[in-house]
Amino acid sequence: MEKLMLLGDEALAQGALDAGISGAYGYPGTPSTEIMEYVQRSPQAAERKVHRTWASNEKTAVEAALGMSYTGKRAFVCMKHIGLNVAADPFMNSAVTGVNGGLLIVVADDPSMHSSQNEQDSRFYGKFALLPILEPSNQQECYDMAFYGFELSEKYQVPVLVRLTTRLSHSRANVVRRSSLPEKPMTFPKDPNQFMLLPAIARKKYKVLLSKQKDFLTEAENSPFNQIDFKVKKAKTGIIACGLAYNYLRENFPGPELPFPVIKISQYPLPEKAIKQLYQMCDEILVLEEGMPLAEEQLKGMQWEGTKKIKGRLDGTLPRDGELNPNLVAKALGLAEEKVMPIPEIVAPRPPQLCAGCPHADSFKTLNEALQDYGKGHVFSDIGCYSLGFMPPYQAINSCVDMGASITMAKGAADAGLYPSVAVIGDSTFCHSGITGLLDCVYDKSNVVIVILDNSTTGMTGGQDYTGMGRLEDICAGLGVAKDHIRVVVPLPKNKEELVRVYKEEIAYNGISVIITRRECVQIVKKRYKTEG
Repeated sequence: MEKLMLLGDEALAQGALDAGISGAYGYPGTPSTEIMEYVQRSPQAAERKVHRTWASNEKTAVEAALGMSYTGKRAFVCMKHIGLNVAADPFMNSAVTGVNGGLLIVVADDPSMHSSQNEQDSRFYGKFALLPILEPSNQQECYDMAFYGFELSEKYQVPVLVRLTTRLSHSRANVVRRSSLPEKPMTFPKDPNQFMLLPAIARKKYKVLLSKQKDFLTEAENSPFNQIDFKVKKAKTGIIACGLAYNYLRENFPGPELPFPVIKISQYPLPEKAIKQLYQMCDEILVLEEGMPLAEEQLKGMQWEGTKKIKGRLDGTLPRDGELNPNLVAKALGLAEEKVMPIPEIVAPRPPQLCAGCPHADSFKTLNEALQDYGKGHVFSDIGCYSLGFMPPYQAINSCVDMGASITMAKGAADAGLYPSVAVIGDSTFCHSGITGLLDCVYDKSNVVIVILDNSTTGMTGGQDYTGMGRLEDICAGLGVAKDHIRVVVPLPKNKEELVRVYKEEIAYNGISVIITRRECVQIVKKRYKTEG
């Protein structure tokens, strides 16, 4: 059988391709981006004509994938954890409608916030939606769980949440492939009302979802991915290790035998029978889980006999925030920690900064000059590499909350009387979730200046296309912005005076202005020159 050296993200993508998907949907976001990019590069996907373009945002991606499932075909949708907030509406409701063709919702969490605003744990969403959750512990499981997840999805006609984390998404290992399955034929739902969530129908369907919970528990208790190692029959400490955290345990005990009874959990809901057995064997339980203390909280809420300790992130045995690592696990078990080499003094810390020649630098410098008579605190920004406009030497922006918030926060500040009120948003982020905020501004006739930094790519996640490329002016005009106040400028040092003048003119205008600063990302230019020679 063929072996491939794959990232966790890539293994999941290859597994989905081999499991016969007809469509892949998503919006780029670290650490999930490589899932879709792998499918987009795949000759196998190209030959089969698998749909694999980026969506405008995570919500539209889930809805499109659900539409493909409606036709009986298999699909997956991928995003980072924060993207699941955007997709929560269709995600939660898809649990009630159920699916026709298999549907995987693949979410890559980012504990320690390497490139994120928070480190929320997507398992809580899966529990909230009452859906099965798969959490692979290695790259082979990423691949195998694609097959298993689609089968589980179609067996119970529900979406299945697959949760990855940064270290698994971005590390490589050998993966053994299976034989590829053909794509599913097009078939309509047997129940013509399946996807109609009128209240009278939704109430009935919710009861159906509730009735499946015992089946999901049975599946988890018999899952090939949940491993029970009770060779040690009696010990002070029993261990529950979830997903990737199992690897951190094994790094402390690389031999074949573990000196504790252990349950490795990679499928939820929690396998209650095995956990109760573990509880009866030990004086205390240590829960190892990447992210938030979901399993630990559930254990503390179960109907146990006695008051044995449940240890983990909640009681301080492990840190409440950040990623786990082998040393943290060793410390929790009372073992000697492995010495970590300090970073040499010669390696100086370097804060992130905009690339040399980045068009955003000129946009920020000129915006600062145009606003210098008004003082600080007038610029709301957004998620993207231009968030670095907060750093010296620019110090040009005052907020960065979530995708699209720059425009709506600027609107709210203007509603409160702030003048001028300026929003700075990237071109891809504008198409993701800024458009509706602009529509609010048009409806309310808000006095705001919206600066769209158009570098012709989704720069922060590696240079992906986005759905509004080349159409930003038309989109703004179509939403109702006066064409005289849709200004396009080229952010270059030689155009400094023009940029400052345009900013000042639109700040002085009492109404909605959109200024598009358009110059291609320097990294995309470099890639094109390399490709073209």
